[in-house]
Amino acid sequence: MDPVRLPLAQLTDTLPDAPPAPERLLQVGDLARESGKTVRALHLYEELGLLSPHARSKGRYRLFGPEALLRVRWIGKLQEMGLSLSEVADLVRDWESSESAPRAMDKMRRLYEERLRQTREQLTKLLELERELESSLKYLSDCDSCDPVRSPVQCTGCDLHDCAHPAPELVLGVQQSG
Repeated sequence: MDPVRLPLAQLTDTLPDAPPAPERLLQVGDLARESGKTVRALHLYEELGLLSPHARSKGRYRLFGPEALLRVRWIGKLQEMGLSLSEVADLVRDWESSESAPRAMDKMRRLYEERLRQTREQLTKLLELERELESSLKYLSDCDSCDPVRSPVQCTGCDLHDCAHPAPELVLGVQQSG
């Protein structure tokens, strides 16, 4: 087939030793903007050994490769899981000093399993809180019909209108005197 009629993808595949696409390097400010972190946070990550520049520009600016964005997001996710930066640094040191890949993976798996268990416990508590808030809001919406002259101190129970359910703890707690 005539090279002029080849699709562009096939044409570039047939070129001998085509140079690779240039790697996109980011200055620290660009990395901060793309990751949603501050420049100060990225410098701290670097101080803790969590992040390393790929190179430096002629002006001595830190230049980070595309893997740095993934690394910063990973650090953020670990922080969302409740790990401190020093714990993340310990995790990285453990990973790098592991005797074997299976041992390193096992440490990560155990950490993630524990965090998953904790996350599920937290979700259960949040669902209970959601139900309590919904119940409290429903109860409190009935209070719109109360006597406007009545003092909140007099509201120790719902005696003015028919309530099928007792007040939730989020309502009762505020009604109780210290």
